[in-house]
Amino acid sequence: MECDGSVQVISKELIKPSSSTPQHLRNLKLSLLDQLSPPVYIPIIFFYEADELRGLSSNTDRAQLCRNLKQSLSDTLTTFYPLAGKIDPENATVYCDDIGVEFIEACANACLRDVVREPELDQIQKYLPVELLEGIHYGEGVTILKVQIKLFECGGVAIGVCMSHLVADASSLFKFMDAWAATCRGENPKSAPEFGMMARYFPARDLSESNFSPSILMGDDKLVTKRFVFDKEKLAALKQAATGSDIVKDPTRVEAVSAFILKYFIESNFLDAKKSLVVAHMVNIRPRASTSLENAFGMGCFYGSAELGQDEYSFPVPKLHELASKLRRAIRTIDDEYIRETEREDRYLSDLGRLSDLISKGKADGFVFSSWCGFPMYEVEFGWGRPVWVCTTPLLMKHFVILTSTRDGDGIEAWINLLPDQIQSLEEQFKLIASTNQD
Repeated sequence: MECDGSVQVISKELIKPSSSTPQHLRNLKLSLLDQLSPPVYIPIIFFYEADELRGLSSNTDRAQLCRNLKQSLSDTLTTFYPLAGKIDPENATVYCDDIGVEFIEACANACLRDVVREPELDQIQKYLPVELLEGIHYGEGVTILKVQIKLFECGGVAIGVCMSHLVADASSLFKFMDAWAATCRGENPKSAPEFGMMARYFPARDLSESNFSPSILMGDDKLVTKRFVFDKEKLAALKQAATGSDIVKDPTRVEAVSAFILKYFIESNFLDAKKSLVVAHMVNIRPRASTSLENAFGMGCFYGSAELGQDEYSFPVPKLHELASKLRRAIRTIDDEYIRETEREDRYLSDLGRLSDLISKGKADGFVFSSWCGFPMYEVEFGWGRPVWVCTTPLLMKHFVILTSTRDGDGIEAWINLLPDQIQSLEEQFKLIASTNQD
């Protein structure tokens, strides 16, 4: 049979926690940070090759694999019980009533190595349990977490997961995946999640008077998503070009890549000198707060933001080291003092409202980075060895970039949402890295 990439759904079911959630845990209050999250699913796909699956060639072997995944998922949901509930955004609550997690089993008429070797972005989404990531995360029959297991003709497996951003961030998603994988291996998870902790420090509130809308950066079908792979050589060239200020004497690879992408986004937009640019990096506050938030489950990120004025967001375009300095300042603004001021005085909400107001009134463009490079993506091991590739897929957010580490840990993959002409400009400059001066 010719491998045409088609997908056949074998079954769909709801996986419930193996033990019922106690009555006193049935209502979980969301936090202010959950309320400020964009209304999308966080998508992630793990690809495992056949030779690492120890000979799962027969239908019996595959059926047993799926049974193990379902049972370990059910056991894991006993600990991560809110993920089997439903969201009530009006009351900022998750009702932990054990309705379950959507679990889809499917077969792919394709060879996993072909998919991984030359990924086609418009096809990657087939390996997720939802077709579009516009994301309605509440209402009858809608689950917070969706999982799809795809079995390839070659024996490989893809595990696609979508978790509502209204209850979690990437850090929480990977904590869940690590716990599920450990349970599947017959081991105990490293640590238990703590639910409701973020809500204690940042309680939900009425945002009807706030200037910030979580949907402000939601895009449309005009967006183009492109995956760029920055290998060790390209990263070395960018880090060298991004060095040159007192603030950034040794830029990180994330700072260097972010500055590069931002530089050529600005270059493709410099004719509009009437606008400023609000650039933000998602910052995980857990390791930055003096309060112990290490195991706090939920949304735990602030936007570390900076504004480039009209004189900077125009010709001549700032140099790489200047942009790297801007980004470092923005990220390091989110420190323990800033977090405490947010607890006491809503500083973060006030800052978001002011920047959102600029964007909504057309006085500024917005550009957002989210780095997953510090997360153990390639350590999610169900007992078959490490995944050969872990990727995300396009989100319907404009001017948005997700950065992930490559499998060897030396490179960075950048998943970028821009308009077609902006992507073309970036592609041209990407090819020139290490062959020209990027300043």
